[in-house]
Amino acid sequence: MKLYIKFMVSLRCKLLVKEELEKLGLHYVVLDLGMVDVLEDISQEQREKLKLNLLKSGLELLDDKKSILIDKIKNVIIEMIHYTDELPKVNYSDYISEKLDYDYTYLSNIFSEVKGTTIQQFIIMHKIERVKELLLYDELNLTEISYKLHYSSVAHLSNQFKKVTGLSPTYFRQLKQKRKGNLENL
Repeated sequence: MKLYIKFMVSLRCKLLVKEELEKLGLHYVVLDLGMVDVLEDISQEQREKLKLNLLKSGLELLDDKKSILIDKIKNVIIEMIHYTDELPKVNYSDYISEKLDYDYTYLSNIFSEVKGTTIQQFIIMHKIERVKELLLYDELNLTEISYKLHYSSVAHLSNQFKKVTGLSPTYFRQLKQKRKGNLENL
């Protein structure tokens, strides 16, 4: 039986869900971001307990089909951008459609209807968050980050970064250096 869990986007969340399942004596086959495949049928009482315990930790057991699909879309995007070293070589729309086995237009319409934003805007927001992480790690230069996240050019990345954050990537990185300097002077 598949269960879908909202806000389950990290290893810590996965460990928390695993712990809650063990408390209820439930066994799973697959435990992935946003989804767990449980071996047994779950009683209504177990489902309610799991739902309540997950809520205490900021996670939400999903029941509604649209919410489940939206969560799947978000998890595919988050996994694609934050947890894989190489972004797919195909269009994001093809990748998401193929991964979820739905027509992209259908996914896009549902996502926009429920979230009030497009899948493309959601992807851009996450790519910019990833750029921020990479800038803060200070291991890659802007050209390497641009290449890694499949931007057509450094200028395109910079423009998108500035549009979303209000700062240039270079200035963002300098802020980190200033904060570090200020801390060392304490």
